Amino acid sequence: MRIYVVGGAVRDELLGRAVADRDYLVVGATPEDMARRGFRPVGKDFPVFLHPETHEEYALARTERKSGRGYKGFQVYAAPEVTLEQDLGRRDLTINAMAKDESGTLIDPFGGARDLEDKCLRHVSGAFVEDPVRILRVARFAARFPDFRIAPETLNLMREMVASGEVDALVPERVWQEFSRGLMESRPSRMIEALRACGALARLAPEIDRLFGVPQPEKYHPEIDTGAHVLLVIDFAAARAFALPVRYAALTHDLGKGTTPRSEWPHHVGHEDRGIGLVDALSQRLRAPGDCRDLAHLTVAFHGQVHQAPQMRPAALLTLLHATDALRQRARFGHFLEACRADYGGRPGFENRRYEAADWLEDALEAALAVDAGAVAKCCADPGRIREAVWDARLAAIASWIRAQGGADGDHG
Repeated sequence: MRIYVVGGAVRDELLGRAVADRDYLVVGATPEDMARRGFRPVGKDFPVFLHPETHEEYALARTERKSGRGYKGFQVYAAPEVTLEQDLGRRDLTINAMAKDESGTLIDPFGGARDLEDKCLRHVSGAFVEDPVRILRVARFAARFPDFRIAPETLNLMREMVASGEVDALVPERVWQEFSRGLMESRPSRMIEALRACGALARLAPEIDRLFGVPQPEKYHPEIDTGAHVLLVIDFAAARAFALPVRYAALTHDLGKGTTPRSEWPHHVGHEDRGIGLVDALSQRLRAPGDCRDLAHLTVAFHGQVHQAPQMRPAALLTLLHATDALRQRARFGHFLEACRADYGGRPGFENRRYEAADWLEDALEAALAVDAGAVAKCCADPGRIREAVWDARLAAIASWIRAQGGADGDHG
């Protein structure tokens, strides 16, 4: 029985990156051998075991043969005679198909170390086309390693997989798993660009794909193209380490602009309302979790209003705070403002500007929350008017705060 460190741990060590997890490959053993040594089986689709002390994963060497469509259409063969090179040969990219033995010697049968030096994402073999998840993985690695290029021959295989319909067999949960991980990489725009380059974006998220080529007024968007703007927005969010729901909301905030009639370009009146149904449909199709779905919905619907917050009168501000449920869900409202901040900063020349609208709304919210709703309720003689009385008190508080800023006259209208 021989044990090797494989995959990402080897790759990251060669890159000089911190190695968080190590995966181990066992050659020359059976499940019974592993059980006798105290390893606990956990693999559902193929033999994987947990070390009895470290709880790290150890997988038996295996080969795979395509037996149907999609990423689950495989027959797995794990046996003592499967070699290290055979196991590495079924992997996606050369940079993930390296191993180190127990003495630390590098085993690199497919040139992964060379591709690391050349900063190239290259498939291991023609078997790459058998698993459509690999399209998503390549796109995710493009986001993780933004200075790496996708080998032309690998991109051609990705295009062939899309054209053959393989990508259509992906289940939503698997798409979201890779998609969300890509959004959390250092340059998520690269994932979107890679998916678009091979045609997968149009199949998986046509609402996003159709944004490219749609112009916006140059006065407000020096980048002009809506798709280019969205890429800048998600990279802005990534550069500031915003959470996944914020990055997803940033990606989807302008979906409505993809449905603006050409005759109205470059203006997009009403794109927020048009985008609501689109983002809800996309979130449902991707099986996006609730926090991502809800924040994206809020951002699509109200980001345009947020940008105008410093010019709003008190009643409009309070209406916006209620519409976004800011008084009850402050943490989510903070994420909502981060998504709007990314929209503002995702434009050339705006990256380092102060986003006054977010600060304005946060202070308006503090003014509204300073009102003691319980005390207002006690002073209200008519129980049926309690809600109205609380509204009026909060409105007065916001108006007073605006006056203190030297802004509008505080008119409640």
